[in-house]
Amino acid sequence: MLTHQMKNRARATLLAAAASLATLAGAATAHADTDINLVLNWKYQGPQGLLFLAEDNGYFEEEGLNVNMDQGNGSGAAVPLVANGAYDMGFGDINALIELAARNSEEAPVGVFMIYNQPPFTIAVRADSPIESPADLAGKSLGGPANDGALKLFPAFCARSEADCSDIDVSNMQPNLREQMLMQGQVDGVFGYVNTIRFSSKLLGINPDEEIRFIRYGDYGMDLYSNAIIVSKEFAAENPEAVEGFVRAINKSIKDAIADPEAAIESVRQREGLINVEVERERFDATLTDEMSHPELAEVGLGNIDEARMAQAIEILVEANDLPRTPAVSEVFDASFLPERSELLNSVQ
Repeated sequence: MLTHQMKNRARATLLAAAASLATLAGAATAHADTDINLVLNWKYQGPQGLLFLAEDNGYFEEEGLNVNMDQGNGSGAAVPLVANGAYDMGFGDINALIELAARNSEEAPVGVFMIYNQPPFTIAVRADSPIESPADLAGKSLGGPANDGALKLFPAFCARSEADCSDIDVSNMQPNLREQMLMQGQVDGVFGYVNTIRFSSKLLGINPDEEIRFIRYGDYGMDLYSNAIIVSKEFAAENPEAVEGFVRAINKSIKDAIADPEAAIESVRQREGLINVEVERERFDATLTDEMSHPELAEVGLGNIDEARMAQAIEILVEANDLPRTPAVSEVFDASFLPERSELLNSVQ
């Protein structure tokens, strides 16, 4: 028979356990209230399936996150939208981030998960054009969306390739008119990402392999990174666990998408029913090959960066664009939110 003292101890133990459970439940509830507003790089297309499966497979929910992902209007546009507080996070061009960090370090976001580790930037010209190299651009007309990453990097490309760009006429155009204006001869070349132009052309009935020539920035000494998950410094400082949880969820989502591309494309179709599933699957596959397959993955893993390579990329941009200062790698990318190295992919093929 229990003594009065033993009963009191048992009651105290139960109360302590209940209090502990209540504390944990309260913490979980607070974590579940963490909202994240994220702006994508572009419209809903095949590659966005890399991110959408994090929601569809319940990974955001597991991390206690309520994530809203909005369509974007260019990789470069995501950076100021995160910097000015319109969004907490974005999928944006790390090079635009570097430029902002050089001009205003406090305002600039920081990269936390590198997805596009190869430079996709290009100038596309018609296959029958006399333009075959940067040296042939003198006196020509080029156009692109105002927030396009390749357009923003054009001064750096001119400097790096030693092309005379002083008399090139550069104009802005709506993204949905880019390929039409090129093929109709309204401009001599257009700025963009290789696969964006390639597959937008296919949707218009243009054969990019026969009718378009690509002058790729990477072929002219611009071994740059491209799109990363970026986060405002303020949000990261106030919600470090949420950022870690988001990165974990995206890492799982990318693994799922690569293992089952059909599911990734279906996740896009669920959000945009008018996509051409066949073309978007091709776009997805080409993105893995052309934009996510840098050899450094075997060393650092998908999501991380090679610090020496990033430092060189920063130097390229600072010199070519005559930026006021050279940001440190740590101002541009923070690897502390990444999962353990063993959790990162060594290859996407």
